Amino acid sequence: MANFWKLVQNENMKIYRRIRTWIMLGIIVLVPVLISVIYIIASGDNDANNWWMMNLETTILYQLIAIFSVVIAADSVAGEFSTGTIKLLLIRPWSRSMILLSKFLSLVLFTLLLMAICFVVTWGLNAVLFGISSDTSDLIPAASPVAGDSAWAYISLFYLYLFIAQIMIVTVAFLLSSAFRSGGLAIGLSIFMLFSGTLITGMLSLTEKPWVKYVFFANIDLTSYLNGGVPLPDQDMTLGFSLGVLLVYFIVFNAISWTVFSRRDVAA
Repeated sequence: MANFWKLVQNENMKIYRRIRTWIMLGIIVLVPVLISVIYIIASGDNDANNWWMMNLETTILYQLIAIFSVVIAADSVAGEFSTGTIKLLLIRPWSRSMILLSKFLSLVLFTLLLMAICFVVTWGLNAVLFGISSDTSDLIPAASPVAGDSAWAYISLFYLYLFIAQIMIVTVAFLLSSAFRSGGLAIGLSIFMLFSGTLITGMLSLTEKPWVKYVFFANIDLTSYLNGGVPLPDQDMTLGFSLGVLLVYFIVFNAISWTVFSRRDVAA
């Protein structure tokens, strides 16, 4: 087990020794500051609800975190083949399964770090600038299952649902990274799927076919349930249903990643 965590540590070093990672982290910190400052300048006062501002900034940062996570995940395995460093990993006394697991775990930890920084910065910044409000009318919709609860209850679930969605997005990017030898191709395809998936699902939903609710991207937006709605308004969907569908996709995607990686020829 100790050797495995050394392998995870090695994968983390690969992520954090690159300047692009620190640029990403810097952007996550800087964007909320810019949004809050722009709001104060534009409105001429600082009487905004801190929870509403936190929710707004988190929604914007979520898109950036998705892109950053996809870039890192898509390059995780494919980048090893592009640079030839995969051979250095495979000659060590670790199975391919352990190597793949360590890479995936390091990506989950990286995503968790981005979400944690987002939470701390957006909450702390807006608490300092606008104070801590007890009014949740601007934050929690009346139809929300947590309507009447505290802002912390809503925000906690909001971040949990976003984190689950991020893990699923990372899993898709990781699958593409395992399938291709080119890091650039894996990143490009992953970002394309990230931006086109929801659009394609929306177009399919116009057909009003019952099978559309089983499409991967149709179940990603878990925050719809928190706001009292469903990802596809015309479909019979529940939070438990979406979580179940995502779990099946999670298992299938990782099984494919493991199968492709374990059988891949690393010859030059």
